[in-house]
Amino acid sequence: MAISNQITPGMTIILEKKIYRVESALKVAAAKGASFIKTKLRDLASDEVMEKNFKLDLEIKEVNLDERNLEFLYPESRKYLFLDVGNLEQVLIGSDILGEKINYLKEGVLVKARFYGQSVFSIELPPFLELMVVKTETGQDKMSVSNSTKAAILETGAKVEVPLFIETGDIIKVDTLKQEYIQRV
Repeated sequence: MAISNQITPGMTIILEKKIYRVESALKVAAAKGASFIKTKLRDLASDEVMEKNFKLDLEIKEVNLDERNLEFLYPESRKYLFLDVGNLEQVLIGSDILGEKINYLKEGVLVKARFYGQSVFSIELPPFLELMVVKTETGQDKMSVSNSTKAAILETGAKVEVPLFIETGDIIKVDTLKQEYIQRV
């Protein structure tokens, strides 16, 4: 247990049965009324950010998440099989935990997984991946001055907007957080 006065950025806490990482914390001295701690919290399951105020000296539950590196192996039914690089154990992760990140998984991709106890709570993709384009729109029927991109489907199934010069078979660098094209490799 910790008290709200000790909240600092990077801390992980449980609030209403959800796990949050503290993005920012600021003590606000109110002119009228009591002072409080103003925070921005990131829900580690959904990646959503919310603002929350805490009264001073309020007890909060701090959580220590275990972070491990996992290598993606292959999909298995509605789950995805990973290899724990540290202890060489296999780990099955459900699609509900992976969410949209499924679109960027290919064999050999290393991810950071956060464990709470023995179960995976969330994963973090590498910030950039190099992926092959397997299909693109023709781009001719949509060409205009304001539209100089076309949709491309990548080897993992992800769909991103790319410049008109990108063709099927090209390898491109993709920002996995913003889910957008960076450059041709």
